[in-house]
Parts: sequence; structure tokens; C-alpha cells
Amino acid sequence: MTAEKFVPHPFTGRPGARLYRTGDRVRLHREAHLEFLGRVDDQVKIRGFRIEPGEIEAALQACPSVREAVVIAGDDVFEGKRLIGYVVPDKQTYPTTNELRDFLKERLPEHMIPAVFVLLEQMPVTASGKPDRRALPAPDASRPTLAAPFVAPRNELEREIAAIWREALRLERVGVNDNFFDLGGHSLLIIQVHGKLLDRLKKEFPVVDLFRYPTVELLARHLDREQGTRSDGQNNRRRADARRESLKERAQGRRPQGARPERH
Repeated sequence: MTAEKFVPHPFTGRPGARLYRTGDRVRLHREAHLEFLGRVDDQVKIRGFRIEPGEIEAALQACPSVREAVVIAGDDVFEGKRLIGYVVPDKQTYPTTNELRDFLKERLPEHMIPAVFVLLEQMPVTASGKPDRRALPAPDASRPTLAAPFVAPRNELEREIAAIWREALRLERVGVNDNFFDLGGHSLLIIQVHGKLLDRLKKEFPVVDLFRYPTVELLARHLDREQGTRSDGQNNRRRADARRESLKERAQGRRPQGARPERH
């Protein structure tokens, strides 16, 4: 493998000089700069990680409810690329997105789990019988098949949160019990969502709360509770400040405004 990757340098007269084959396909211009054209193999780069889609495909095909699987890198609004898993289910069972993600979590690191799964009746193939990756349909904006039934937002706060999630995840609808990560979200996308929530809701809260409360209902309930706690705390502080000011005036021999004269 070392000899295959580190090859003799053909453009120098220095003895023993080597070049490293990166697997990138490039074009050399007259100005002596390189134009990146893509990968020689199927390796893709997602959020800084180099990934072999074939490894994910093999893991998916080991799932009992999957007959065929293909994984590609598709466009992502925020991060440039995202993994899309195309699955032809076993005729007996149609898996949910939760089941596919949970199955892969036991076998692969988080960054190798597709953000989106598309179920197909059959896999498009080339004339030679291989999967035709160029003919795979783009994911639509429909909500993925999840274990939790769809429940529409019920109040203004839930509607605001769901709207921001729909925009970020490019979905037509988001239910209050839907997990952000099961819908295709990831840790970098959640930073974008956090910024939009702060701007639109005018509520301050740490980004870690989005990991702790990953559904619309849990997050809305938490924000409501935090708002109530802050209001109670502010009221308590105001009452405490008033009591301290009253005691201070008494200690200085001045009667607080509105207080009755003391009788001896």
C-alpha cells in the first residue's frame, strides 16, 4: 500500500523524491495551479470527515428490513454536502427513519449516519446492472417516516420553533414530538438554528439546551419554564431590594415613605 500511494516524482531530478497519491482528480493549468475536479474513488468529505459511502451501504444492507442500499453526498444548504441514504426495503417490512438511524448508530460513528433516508420501490440501474447514482431522485420536502406520530404545533411558541426547524431542515412540516436529529439535523446545523431562535424568539438560552430538549414540545416547555423562573426571580429581587432599602432608611433614622409613625 505504501508503494502504491508514494510514487517516484517524475518532475524532479532529485534522487529518491516521491509524490503522494491523494485520490483527488485535478487539472493542471498553464499558470501552474491545480483545479480540483473531484475524487478518483467514491470517498466524500462531509463536515471535515472523509467518508467511504460503501462502508455505510454495507452497514445498511445488513439491516434485516433493507434489501438494497446506496449512499451518496448531496447538497446541503448550510454545510455544502450531506449524506443521503437510498433504501429499497424488504418486501415484508418498511423501516422508519428511527429504525435505520438506530441500527447504524450501533455500527458507525455519528458523522457517517445519513442525514436523510429515501425509500424506493426499486433501485435505478445502469445498462451493466449497477446502481445508477445519477438517476437517484432528490429528497423531497415531506416529513420522514418516524416512530412518533405527527402532532401539529399547538401554541405560538411551538409554531415559531417548528417554523425555524422546517426552514433549516427543508421540510414541509415538523411535529411537536419529532426529534431534530431524526429529521436530519446535526451538530453544525443546530448552531444555525440556535442563532435563528435567539433572533426570532428574543429569548436567551445556551445552545446546549437544543441537545437536551431535541423536540419542539420539550424545547418550548423548557423555554416557558425558564421564562417563568426568571420572572419569579426578578420579582423576588425587587421585593428584597425594597426591604433592604426600608431597613437602611430606618437605621439612618428616617421614616420610609408611606410608613406610619411609630408609637412609644
